[in-house]
Amino acid sequence: MIAISPVKPQLTLENFLALPETEPYSEYVDGKTGQKPMPQGEHSVIQTFLSGRINEVGKPSKIALALTELRCNINGRSYVPDISVFTWERIPTTSTGRIANRIDTYPDWMVEILSPEQSANKAIKKIMVCLESGTQLAWLVDPDDESVLIFKPQQFPEMKSEGDTLPVLEQLSMLGLSARELFSWLSIG
Repeated sequence: MIAISPVKPQLTLENFLALPETEPYSEYVDGKTGQKPMPQGEHSVIQTFLSGRINEVGKPSKIALALTELRCNINGRSYVPDISVFTWERIPTTSTGRIANRIDTYPDWMVEILSPEQSANKAIKKIMVCLESGTQLAWLVDPDDESVLIFKPQQFPEMKSEGDTLPVLEQLSMLGLSARELFSWLSIG
């Protein structure tokens, strides 16, 4: 006699979103969940300083807003980019003008910062899904080798390091940030 275990129904996005939030955050792709790696020191510094720099330039002029660890539901998937940047007119809001709690769209610019145990290919897959959905720009930041892989729709990725200027959304062109400056934030002193 063979024991047959019952087949579990596939988890839906709505069922996933109804689950309690995890720490570190979980993401939902193709009926499966997986936790993001817990951010460590270098990751946290880059995430904090970069989002702050973007908001210093983008928020006062109502050009763009950078949000950290924001859950974005895109084409039946649920991702939590390290930084999600929305141009001002695309910031999801409620009928009263407040920022929405549930974000059912892609960021205009997303940033993923690799942690030591994180899979670069999983991060690239997330970036590709976002680019196919409408994201204009994505960075994959690697603190280990101090490089930034730049992704744009319908283009080959570009590697930036040292004195290379990092491309940003056109609306934020005054940001003027080099890879060297980005990674200089890691030296506290």
